[in-house]
Amino acid sequence: MIRPLQSAALITIAAAMYPLTAVAQVPPSGLRENPTPLAPTTPTSTTEAGDALVNEQAYVLGPGDEIQLTMFGQPDLFPKDSNYVVLVDGTVSLPLIGRVPVAGRSLSQAERDIALRYTRLYKRPYITIVLTKARIVTLAVTGEVRRPGTYPVESPTQIPTVTQLIQLAGGTSQSADLSQIKVRRPQLNGPDQVINVNLLKLLKEGDLSQNLELRDKDTVIIPATTAMDFANSLLISNASFSANRSEPLNIAIIGEVYRPGPHTIRPGSADVKAAGTLGEERAQSTELPTVTQAIQTAGGIRPEADIRKVQILRRPHNGSQQAIDIDLWKLLKEGDLSQDVALQAGDTIVVPKAKGLTPAEITELATVSFAPATIDVNVVGEVKKPGVVKIQPNTPLNTAMLAAGGFDDSRANKSKVKLIRLNLDGTVTQREIKIDFDQPVNDKTNPALRNNDVVVVGRSGLTKFGDGLRNVLAPFTSTFGILRILGL
Repeated sequence: MIRPLQSAALITIAAAMYPLTAVAQVPPSGLRENPTPLAPTTPTSTTEAGDALVNEQAYVLGPGDEIQLTMFGQPDLFPKDSNYVVLVDGTVSLPLIGRVPVAGRSLSQAERDIALRYTRLYKRPYITIVLTKARIVTLAVTGEVRRPGTYPVESPTQIPTVTQLIQLAGGTSQSADLSQIKVRRPQLNGPDQVINVNLLKLLKEGDLSQNLELRDKDTVIIPATTAMDFANSLLISNASFSANRSEPLNIAIIGEVYRPGPHTIRPGSADVKAAGTLGEERAQSTELPTVTQAIQTAGGIRPEADIRKVQILRRPHNGSQQAIDIDLWKLLKEGDLSQDVALQAGDTIVVPKAKGLTPAEITELATVSFAPATIDVNVVGEVKKPGVVKIQPNTPLNTAMLAAGGFDDSRANKSKVKLIRLNLDGTVTQREIKIDFDQPVNDKTNPALRNNDVVVVGRSGLTKFGDGLRNVLAPFTSTFGILRILGL
């Protein structure tokens, strides 16, 4: 038997747990002698206002959830080890009152609704609900993620947040507009609720309220950006929920590189050892592949590459192709790392040909990290060490001659050499160049060389005469030699 003081204390506790509309004018605890049927409840303005105040992060019940109930003072009403399953119609079947709709309600809302129905049987029911087994919930993500689609989440004692779902989907692409994300949430009555999420605020300001906890059947929509955000590009690409860094990317690169075409780029940086070779990987990196790494993988830039007007052609999952302009000269001159844009699968990089580069700019381009370390030039003919010489890009002709040991003093024509060049369009050009070792680099007398150029050093006039005379006399000298051997 409950004493009056204890009864008063219970009333005080119950009043604190429920809104006044749910507990007002209810007699003290005890089973009513003549219960009357309870009409189905309909939402009232007070109920709707209470629902609106429910914490957005609260867990919401749905079909498949298993719950355990207790009523204070009535231990036999709900057996201790009995779980009640939320049925496919969103209701739970309970003793004495039958089915009660609980889908779409938080635990505290369900406690209130169930207690209200038991008031026709008990004077002050105090209901407690414990979630004993959570259902499998289904979430969806669409737009700029690596793997859009639906994701079932098992036993979500805490359903994933927006960023966790993005990570499940492989991370955001580099086209994602993180400031305009939307979460579409179905409602029991009425149209879907749309919640705006700005993950850029989370990254820049640490605003955790933007990392919304999701609910069953939520859809996260990540739109494509309309313009490249250079100011935040590094911040976005390094975010924990950006694209998975462990997966190689298939991209294409065309234009003024030594190995144009499709390439597979793996995370990490690369060095170009020789022109036209694949970039040799260095230490593995956790960073996404960038434009300069793609150029390195494609064998490095050619001498006449216009790095001020590099373009990335990118096609977002939803939307038309984008053209992103990149100025790698800013990267070299100003240290603007935002120009070295992180890539995503399917990107095409275009490196155009420059017009009117100064000799100083050509020389500087030869020393950048995404230029090859060496090029191959063939020096043949009358030099001391004929063959292939490895020199830095844009090395002048005079330097290549010295790398081959210089002229053969007794045989070479020292006044001029022949330069043979294979052009990009497949044609071959050749020209004679007057040699002057005192000339600085210039296109007429000391041009900068390119990969696979051939330098031919001819014979002097006297050497030609002597070689011709030896060819004429060779049969006779051979015959005299044989006769001398035979003693004739």
